[in-house]
Amino acid sequence: MTAKENCAPRLTRAAAKRSVSAVAADPRGPAKKNRVALGEITSASNPVIHFAPDLSIPPPSKPKSKPGRKEHSLESAPVEIAASVDSGSEVHDPQLCVHYASDIYQYLRSMELETKRMPVVNYMETVQKDSTANMRAILVDWLVEVAEEYKLVSDTIYLTVAYIDRFLSFNPINRHRLQLLGVSSMLIASKYEEITPPSVEDFCYITDNTYTKQEVVKMETDVLNFLKFELGSPTTKTFLRRFTVAGEEDYKYPALQLEFLCCYLAELSLLDYGCHRFLPSMVAASAVFVSRYTLNPKNQPWNRKLSECTGYKSIDLKDCIQALLDLQLKKKAPNLVAIRDKYKQHRFKCVSTLVPPPEIPANYFDEPNE
Repeated sequence: MTAKENCAPRLTRAAAKRSVSAVAADPRGPAKKNRVALGEITSASNPVIHFAPDLSIPPPSKPKSKPGRKEHSLESAPVEIAASVDSGSEVHDPQLCVHYASDIYQYLRSMELETKRMPVVNYMETVQKDSTANMRAILVDWLVEVAEEYKLVSDTIYLTVAYIDRFLSFNPINRHRLQLLGVSSMLIASKYEEITPPSVEDFCYITDNTYTKQEVVKMETDVLNFLKFELGSPTTKTFLRRFTVAGEEDYKYPALQLEFLCCYLAELSLLDYGCHRFLPSMVAASAVFVSRYTLNPKNQPWNRKLSECTGYKSIDLKDCIQALLDLQLKKKAPNLVAIRDKYKQHRFKCVSTLVPPPEIPANYFDEPNE
């Protein structure tokens, strides 16, 4: 990235709080709050996958709090692992759907293979003329921070990025409208996932009114028409709920730490344009592998039960595993910090501070014995 590609520095939430405190101490009364919109994004060449951008998108000012849907814990997610679900209260809990989970996940695996739900692998090089992989990464990083501010469930951000990638696969878009696509996609995903989604006005506010309500609604209409109103689609989070429970079965790893670390790695994958070539189920399985490797690098991370549950052998995941490991080690997108800061919090067991060994032993990709 050159000096010309720099934009306004990121204003962190901590800095925003300090600013509010300073205003409160001013005897002349509070000044008008300035909202920071997405700065102008410029970039050099288009086909960039491995990147370390200096650009950053200023986060939104503190929006009005919106109550979101309470997110399901992984323990309460629908899961059926035949070897383990044979007794106990789980079998009798209708919300866990243990008798049907296997069929449900088989159907979800078939859905993720449908061409209409998959982005074009190289759309940034073949379709987009003004937008780049760097810009997409910056946008996703900013949207994660928006989701945190509005307390949106994680399913919303996964769907948002899926809509963005699918739309960009066939529709060239000017870089100045990329943020508009982002907030409009999040508006759609919020309506699909949240009990009380943010309003159109909220998303206009979050961009410092860079776009009018009419522009957001028009882009929302364009995205919905492009998707043919087929909004449901399996994401990495969908499969992660099932796979993480399977990863906890041997009790060798702290359950909550493994859960949060898997979520952290899965969200990091959203930043990397190169990761969208992997199926959501593959990213979820790879996140479990890398998480187990991070927490216990001396033991084989994969086993027969995980292989049967996910449908993947460890060797099938090798490229995706390496991509996630590079993101975790900050070899990719080191300057995009929204997700890293999010999972640095104690409520997520500070999992973003964990650092695995940089080289995975070759024998960890062999067929497991158990």
